[in-house]
Amino acid sequence: MTDHTTLNRFDDLLKIMHRLRGPGGCPWDAEQTHESLKRYLLEETYEVLEAIDSGNPELLQEELGDLLLQPVFHAAIAEEQGRFAMDDVIATLCSKLVRRHPHVFGDMEIADSAAQIENWETIKKAEKGTGRPSALSGVPPHLPALLKAQKVTEKASRVGFDWEHADQVMAKVMEELHEFEEAWASGNRAHMEDELGDLLFAIVNLGRFLSLNPEEALRKTIDRFQRRFLYIEQTLHSRGHTLDNATLEEMEQLWGEAKQIEKRSAGK
Repeated sequence: MTDHTTLNRFDDLLKIMHRLRGPGGCPWDAEQTHESLKRYLLEETYEVLEAIDSGNPELLQEELGDLLLQPVFHAAIAEEQGRFAMDDVIATLCSKLVRRHPHVFGDMEIADSAAQIENWETIKKAEKGTGRPSALSGVPPHLPALLKAQKVTEKASRVGFDWEHADQVMAKVMEELHEFEEAWASGNRAHMEDELGDLLFAIVNLGRFLSLNPEEALRKTIDRFQRRFLYIEQTLHSRGHTLDNATLEEMEQLWGEAKQIEKRSAGK
C-alpha cells in the first residue's frame, strides 16, 4: 500500500510544478504547452529504456522521475485550462485498472496471461463502443514504424487474419526478399522502396509470431554495432591510426575482435 510519505511527496511534486508555472516561477516552464512537450515525453521514455538496459538502479530511479514529470506537466497545463487535473488522471487510471481486471477485483476466472490479453481487448472494445471504423483502429500514429507494424499485425491477428505456423511466416519473408531483389535489379527506386517496406513488414510479422519484439531486437543490434564500431575507433587510435587511413581489412579484423570480446564477456 502507498504510505502517507509517498502521498505527501507526490503532493509536493504537484505544488512544485504549479510554482514553476505560476507568477514569479520559471519562464521556460510557464511557456510550455502540450504540443511543445511532445518531444520531451519521447526523449524521457527512451532514456528510461536506456537506464533499464544499463542495469543501474540509481539511474533507473532518476530517469523514472524525469518520465513522471511529463504527465504531471501535462496535467498542470490542463488544470490551468479548466479541463482536468492530476487527480482526474489518477482516478481515471484506477477505475480502468479495476474495470479491466475482473479476475482480480471481481469473480471472473482467467486461465493465463494470453486469456487476460484477450479479455482486456474485449473489455476495451466494449468501452470504446462501435465508433471505431476498423479492427485496426486505435494504433497511435506516432509510434516508431517497427512498433506500429507490430501493433497493426497484432490487431489483425486477433480477428483471425494470421498464419497458422511460423514456417509460413518465414516463407513470406523469403518471398518478400525475392521480390525486393527483383525490384533492385529493375533499378526502379519507387518499386524498391515498396518492396523494402513489404520485407520489413514481413520480418516484423515473423518477430510477432515468435513472440520477439522487433523494435527491441533492432535497438539491441544498433547498440552492438555502436559498441563494436567504437572498439574499432579506439583501437586504431591507440595504434596511432584513424578511420581515414585504415583499410577495410583492418576494420573488419577489429570488428571480429570486438565480437570475440563480447562473446567472452557474455560467457562469464
